[in-house]
Amino acid sequence: MGVLLTPIVEKRTVSLDAFRGRTIAVDGNLELYQFLSVMRLRDGSPLRDASGRTTSHLNGLIFRTTRLIADYDIRPIFVFDGVPPALKAREIERRRAARAKAEKEYDLAIRGGDYGTAWSKAVMTSRLTREMVAEAKTLLGYLGIPCVQAPSEGEAQAAALASDGHAWAVGSKDYDSLLFGAPRLVRFLTISGTEFLPSQGRARRLTPEIIELEPWLRALGLTREQLIDAAILVGTDFNEGVRGIGPKKAVKLVREVGRLEDAPEEVRSALPENLAAIREFFLRPPVDVAPDLEPPAPDEGAVYRFLCDERGFARERVRVALERLRDRPPPVRTLDTF
Repeated sequence: MGVLLTPIVEKRTVSLDAFRGRTIAVDGNLELYQFLSVMRLRDGSPLRDASGRTTSHLNGLIFRTTRLIADYDIRPIFVFDGVPPALKAREIERRRAARAKAEKEYDLAIRGGDYGTAWSKAVMTSRLTREMVAEAKTLLGYLGIPCVQAPSEGEAQAAALASDGHAWAVGSKDYDSLLFGAPRLVRFLTISGTEFLPSQGRARRLTPEIIELEPWLRALGLTREQLIDAAILVGTDFNEGVRGIGPKKAVKLVREVGRLEDAPEEVRSALPENLAAIREFFLRPPVDVAPDLEPPAPDEGAVYRFLCDERGFARERVRVALERLRDRPPPVRTLDTF
């Protein structure tokens, strides 16, 4: 879910051309989850091969990600989640319960022939398995796209890559990477231009956004540590937040008191007992400080064998995607590529 900071975010909307020649540390789990959510049949079921194995995540990588690379010279580094922190146990359980509820509602809609409702509920039932992540890593390797395995939260690792200069920005729908210290966040890095909102039963048009951490903090009048405190008041993946406090009220309160330990008693009593641990995790999360970022050598033959021979993808469509990558113009580097 991530922390909900939209009402206070200072963003800049741009076109995909703004990312030409730039390296983006992509939240791999969230990207695959998005593919699983939107690449579905009319009844809401995911794309599958002849053996019944889900292929929506692979479809998104070969046909959408290659367009970002070939058409816009965007250079992704996919970062995948490691072991979730104990702090996240309650959020993981909440997601499981929400998924189970959506699965029941999906079955009811299918039995009633209500395919519109079924599709909206199916989006909420998406499960990204270890096998799917492993398949994605395999395909990325064959395509010559680097990926990094985080020891814990992928967004924390992606933020470290951007902070250390290995990437220009983090690519994610969620804001958490900013709490982890990413200097820059890119949201809605997508070709499709639309996103389905299952809770509202409608789609919305997406425009790429850039959020710069330091200018945003200056505008809020907060330090990064204080932004984390505001996020804790609102609610994060590690705590539920304080009832009645939204993003604007949280910023105002933290700006007034300086730190949560100095907040009024009624607020302090509602804070999580592990406040210090949550704050510390955002400030100093476990990350790989020396990841291997060398792009693997592309192997078109392996792509054909993996997608066409093993998973039933149309050879002609895969050929077109591979030719896009092969025929893209030489990279044009800028002074702030990284």
